[in-house]
Amino acid sequence: MRIVANGVHLEVEEHGDPDAPALILIRGLGSQIVHWAPELITGLVAAGYRLVTFDNRDVGLSARCPVPGAEGDADAILAYLHAGQVPKPAYVLSDMARDVTGLMDALGIDRAHVFGISMGGAIVQLLACDYADRLLSATIVMSSARLRGLDLGERLLSRPAGRADYIEAALAGDREWGSPGFPATESYLRAQAERAYDRGAEAEGVNRQLMAILNTPDRRDALQKVALPCLVIHGEEDTLIPPEEGREIASLIPGAELEVIDGMGHVITPALAPVIVELVERFIAGRSA
Repeated sequence: MRIVANGVHLEVEEHGDPDAPALILIRGLGSQIVHWAPELITGLVAAGYRLVTFDNRDVGLSARCPVPGAEGDADAILAYLHAGQVPKPAYVLSDMARDVTGLMDALGIDRAHVFGISMGGAIVQLLACDYADRLLSATIVMSSARLRGLDLGERLLSRPAGRADYIEAALAGDREWGSPGFPATESYLRAQAERAYDRGAEAEGVNRQLMAILNTPDRRDALQKVALPCLVIHGEEDTLIPPEEGREIASLIPGAELEVIDGMGHVITPALAPVIVELVERFIAGRSA
């Protein structure tokens, strides 16, 4: 279904008992609802949550959000980066955090558990810092409290690609930063990429998300003031955002729990999903008790 949140049309899916506690899943850069492993969805629903997933702005079936003067072209962005500058963004991650609270308003959810991966984990950090009264708990997965240099920007810039090239890039990405201890089959990854491309995977939308990341301030000071149950999950084999970044987040948030998983990279695969479900279920149940 399509809703309006924070003035933006977002594509949303709900799973499970509508009267159960809400758990909102927030995706990372350029990824969509279809990138969630089905085993994660069914596992969390079986654990007793009203599960909400959605396409972030600028990807999938959600609205595109260009702004005059804000670059989305990879070559133009690279020129800025090589000159030591960060281009003006169309929006920043705090706008995307407001998308989540707007989504909650549209769905009649007063407070929710939130779970975010990578860029979504940064959005969860902002929610915990700025909207703690709307949250029951926060789970921050494979994320960072700050940017360390702009090499990440160069690695993640997206260029226009046809369907076949998009699928091959997705397979190459899994080889580079997937989860070697919990591998996914090529057929699974290929089918996932096919669905994502067919739903909407324009390069400029992804690059606008990336500019939002690069223009969002360091969160280390703010995280030290968070007073909310927080779980930090990271992969020991994460080659995109090293596990030290997750350890830093957990060290900053008072009382945060940390789980570093051997064999986990920067992808939650079907094989890894049951491990994540068990950690989240145990964390939330323990805090509720």
